[in-house]
Amino acid sequence: MIKSLLVSTLSVSALVMTACSGGTQTSETSGKVSESDVEKAVVMATTLSDVIAHERRSEETARDQYRHPKETLEFFEVGPGKTVAEVWPGWYTNVTAPYLKDNDGKYVAVLYPEGVSERLDKRIAGYKEKYSDSAVYGEIEYGAFLKDSGPILPAESVDILLSFRNVHNWMGGGYADQAFSEFFAALKPGGILGIVEHRLPESAVQDPKGSSGYVQESYMKDLAKRAGFEFVASSEINANPRDTADHPMGVWTLPPRSRLPKEGTEAAKGFDAQLYKNIGESDRATLKFRKPL
Repeated sequence: MIKSLLVSTLSVSALVMTACSGGTQTSETSGKVSESDVEKAVVMATTLSDVIAHERRSEETARDQYRHPKETLEFFEVGPGKTVAEVWPGWYTNVTAPYLKDNDGKYVAVLYPEGVSERLDKRIAGYKEKYSDSAVYGEIEYGAFLKDSGPILPAESVDILLSFRNVHNWMGGGYADQAFSEFFAALKPGGILGIVEHRLPESAVQDPKGSSGYVQESYMKDLAKRAGFEFVASSEINANPRDTADHPMGVWTLPPRSRLPKEGTEAAKGFDAQLYKNIGESDRATLKFRKPL
C-alpha cells in the first residue's frame, strides 16, 4: 500500500512539474515514475532510527542502552503495514506507535480492564491521555487483559503481539497459561509473539510464582508451547552478563527501581546500593514465537 501511494504521489508531482515548466506534453509517458524513484522514496520514509532519535523521547533515551528498542523491534519483525499489539504497554509506546503511524501500520494497546480498581482506572486514563495525540501516535486501538478478563482482542486480528517484562506478573497471579492462550487466539496464523523478560539462569531453581521477577527461558518456552506456539529464535540483544539474578529484593534491586532494604533487616546489613547501580538493568531473555499457519 505504501508503495502504491508513493507511485501515485510521485506521478502527480511529475505532472505538476511538467506543467510548471511550461511543458505541453499530455501523453501518459510524461508522468511516468521509474522503479528506482519509488525505491528512493521508500528509503526516505520514517525509520525506527528516526523515531528513536526524536526529541519527544529525550527523557527516555537513557534506557535505550538496556532496552535496545531498534534492534528488539526489528528482531520481532515490526515493520510497515503491520498491526502490532502490546500487552500492558508503557515505555515502548513512544517508539512503536509513531513508527507504525508513519508506515501504514496500526498500534493496539492492551491495557487493564476498566472497573477493576480505582488505581488501575487512573493508570488507564493516564495512558490514554498521554498518547492521545493522533498526529503523533495515530488512532491507537485498545484491548484489555487481566486474569479471567476474557478475550483480549478479536480473534486473529493482529500480526505481532509484544510483552516486555510481564511474565513474572502473570505467574504471580496464577494466570500465565491463560495469558499465552489469549495471545495465541489474538494473533493471525503466522503471527509473531515477542517476549522480553528478566532472565533466571537455568542452573537456578524457578519459583512458579516468579517472586524474584526472574524467569527461565525454558519455563517461558514451555508456556508458549502449551498454548500452541512454535519457538522461532532467541536473541542476546538485551543480555547483561553483569546481572547474577540473585539480589536481595529480586530484580527490583537493580535500576530503574533501585529498591532499598528496610532499615534494621538482615538485607540492610552491608547493603551497597552503588554496587547494584553499577550492574545496570537486568539481564533479559528476548524470545520470538510464531503461531503456526
